[in-house]
Amino acid sequence: MALDLEEQEQVAELRAWWKQHGNLIVSVILAAAVAFAGWQGWRWYSANQAAQAAAVFDALAKAAQAGDAKAMRDSAGTLIESYPGALYASMGALVAARFYFDRGDLKSAKAQLEWVIERAPSEDFRDIARLRLAAILLDEKAPDEALKLLEAKHGAAYESQYAALRGDALLAKSQPAEARAAYQLALDKAGPERSQSAFRESVRMRLEALGG
Repeated sequence: MALDLEEQEQVAELRAWWKQHGNLIVSVILAAAVAFAGWQGWRWYSANQAAQAAAVFDALAKAAQAGDAKAMRDSAGTLIESYPGALYASMGALVAARFYFDRGDLKSAKAQLEWVIERAPSEDFRDIARLRLAAILLDEKAPDEALKLLEAKHGAAYESQYAALRGDALLAKSQPAEARAAYQLALDKAGPERSQSAFRESVRMRLEALGG
């Protein structure tokens, strides 16, 4: 059916507008499509990476429980090298650190904990790693290094543990008054939960030994 004059003018205007803006519209649509596809692809990739990291961590945990040092070391290496940004890598390093510590390999334990402190995406894991590394440094008669670690900013949930270790380090430096204050802070910050009872009793005994 033939178009009347008004319709012809509207078609002409539409064609002119499309000629002027069509390329931009197509580009925007394509960009949006690519972005959506990329987002979906990233979600799939992230989920796939997490699943793979979880499987490696499971193998590490089983190897550590079985006392298989080689399998544990291989799994820990895979997590750190292939999935460094995953929480499982930090968890694996903490498990590996405990494995090495229990066997007297303090050098390897320290290396795992230092990696967590430097690379873990979780503040909680970094706080835990500092605590464990500070304890090892105290075993190695390095209280100054331990204190430096314990001065780092940390979560309120760990304040009592940090204070208790500071007390140990200060006592090792023959500073009983400062150690007493740190132990008292540890008691004040310790939670009332039954799970904290052994910790509270340990700190109380150290405090009483100093005449607190």
